[in-house]
Amino acid sequence: MGKSNISKVLPVLFGFFVMGFCDVAGIATSYVKQDFGLSETMAGFIPSMVFIWFLLLSIPAAVWMNRLGRKTMVMLSNVITFAGMLIPFVSYNFVTCMTGFVLLGIGNTILQVSLNPLLTNVVSGERLSSMLTAGQVIKAVSSFCGPFIAAFALGVLGEWRYLFPIFAGITLVSTLWLMFTELPKETVPSETSSAGAVFSILKDKTILLLFLGIFFIVGVDVGTNTVAPKLLIEREGLPVDQAGLGASLYFVCRTAGALLGSFLLAKISDTTYFRVNILAALAAICLLFFAESTVFIMVLIGCVGFFCSSIFSVIYSQALKCRPDRANEISGLMIMGVCGGAVIPPLMGVLADAIGNQTGSIVVIAAGILYLAACSFLIKRR
Repeated sequence: MGKSNISKVLPVLFGFFVMGFCDVAGIATSYVKQDFGLSETMAGFIPSMVFIWFLLLSIPAAVWMNRLGRKTMVMLSNVITFAGMLIPFVSYNFVTCMTGFVLLGIGNTILQVSLNPLLTNVVSGERLSSMLTAGQVIKAVSSFCGPFIAAFALGVLGEWRYLFPIFAGITLVSTLWLMFTELPKETVPSETSSAGAVFSILKDKTILLLFLGIFFIVGVDVGTNTVAPKLLIEREGLPVDQAGLGASLYFVCRTAGALLGSFLLAKISDTTYFRVNILAALAAICLLFFAESTVFIMVLIGCVGFFCSSIFSVIYSQALKCRPDRANEISGLMIMGVCGGAVIPPLMGVLADAIGNQTGSIVVIAAGILYLAACSFLIKRR
């Protein structure tokens, strides 16, 4: 890859670091719950403020992208994210926090819909797969940096909410870098599918099975990220800043699993990889019911992150292989399935309140992994 091409690829790849900001909802839940004395049920809605927009805006964002262009949509997403990060810093209360998370979710939805296609503008077909993998690794690095940045803001700057201007500054750098980089423009499609045509694909039972698979794997991801610090606070009595390391370990293991998965998936079948890893994750989450020591909890949380790290990409690719003639529509549906990150945490909060501890949260996550295990065996059969 020549120097000229690298100069065009790097600002696009840097956008994946901003994409990882959506995962800050996990550790932020613990801080906001503590600051405003929220119940588990109320705290469970914090990640929903971020991830509900994947349900509402994925398909409209794809339509807008056809009109405005990919680069413009990425920069628009960054502007929205920048505003979302400044609001709770300028005025810190429950309403402004929720407003910030809503804008973060809207910006992140638009970014996820537009950034992957933008990469195809600067990377040739034979290198696209490796660059997409690199982007996901950068996103994972951003995700596990979040709790460390929050702990740094609390320990050094005095308040965890200084995380917001740090994220805003990184977003501004990404926006300016992309703005002043000239990228090849994509060809605007002559026609687009209607929303009704997209949803009609769900009549295919295999696509519906895989759509729900995306829904649950994202729910498991966000749910485990959210419950990790809560478990360490509840069972081990750790302060919030130290408990946040549980979420960071989760993302470290997820990054390692994604790197390993990119090599293994070139050697073994998708379905075999899916089955082995999801069954290992199911075993880990079942053991988490009984884990009491800090080390054991951390190890099991890391195992869930490691074994679930590449499941999203496996399900996504299976859906595209199932109906390659409807690839664009299927991509929109799969991104919409990310709204599982908005639904699962509130269910965890409700059940945790009903039971009186985080065992309720683990039950919800275990149910999601159980569906994915069933999905892994039903795919080939269908």
